[in-house]
Amino acid sequence: MSTSTKFAGFALGLVALFGVALGAGALVGNPGTEPEEHGAATDEPGASGPGGLTDSAGGYTLVLEEPITTAGRDHTLRFRIEDSAGRPVTRYTREHEKDLHLIVVRRDTSGYRHLHPTLGADGTWSTPVDLAGAGDYRVFADFVTADGAPFTLGTDLRVGGNYVPRPLPAPATTATTGDYTVELTGDLAPGAHTEATFTVTRGGKPVTDLQPYLGAYGHLVALRTTDLGYLHVHPAGHPGDGTTPAGPGVTFAVTAPGTGDYRLFFEFRHDGAVRRAEFTVPVAAAHPGEPHGAQTPTAPTDNGHGH
Repeated sequence: MSTSTKFAGFALGLVALFGVALGAGALVGNPGTEPEEHGAATDEPGASGPGGLTDSAGGYTLVLEEPITTAGRDHTLRFRIEDSAGRPVTRYTREHEKDLHLIVVRRDTSGYRHLHPTLGADGTWSTPVDLAGAGDYRVFADFVTADGAPFTLGTDLRVGGNYVPRPLPAPATTATTGDYTVELTGDLAPGAHTEATFTVTRGGKPVTDLQPYLGAYGHLVALRTTDLGYLHVHPAGHPGDGTTPAGPGVTFAVTAPGTGDYRLFFEFRHDGAVRRAEFTVPVAAAHPGEPHGAQTPTAPTDNGHGH
């Protein structure tokens, strides 16, 4: 098959390639380090599991105003969160300095965007978004309701045009973003708590003055490549708490729901700009007698294209 094909039927082949939701597994943090993770996607508010696998949960539904569009850089994405009666939700609980976090990513895991839309008086959210690359995208709305229930809802956005799928970047333990290098140490293991640390350097020197971004020194979104099951993780501690260092390392506690490849998107703020480093991490079953998370992932030297 040609890698560049006219996008017809809005990438049904891509949907088949990445599959549909395959089961549910817990994606929860380590209580000892108190990370915060979002990912509830079942009909029970706050239930654990990979988020974003459905557009409806707990009486709330994510509705895109235009679920089908054409490729272009200057789109405005509009959507609503509707309650069980079909009424737009207008009240939320602010978390990490925002009422709602929006993630947009193509199903081949390229074109990742972390956006903070504006809420209109009628309950419609809107944000500019670059959709220059055609393909099937997944849109995740990560929010907390007015009564304190966390949700991550996901729905498809189909973008017509000349579709050029990208292969999954090779696993790597380093990634570059501008003149920054980020090293990943630790491992993900199926069904076990493990720690992943992202260490930021610039010009070979440790960065020890990371700036707060949305109330933390780093944010991590993990996507399971088979179905784009979603996990948004925040590290333990908070800027200004007297114990949390401002780099160079930012540590997250994560439990992968199963084996397979995951894409990790680590964001940090320095010199007044938000940067992102991207990684592909394979999660393999532990060998008999080997504790989960005992090994650090090894990988070729190519990085998972940094931003």
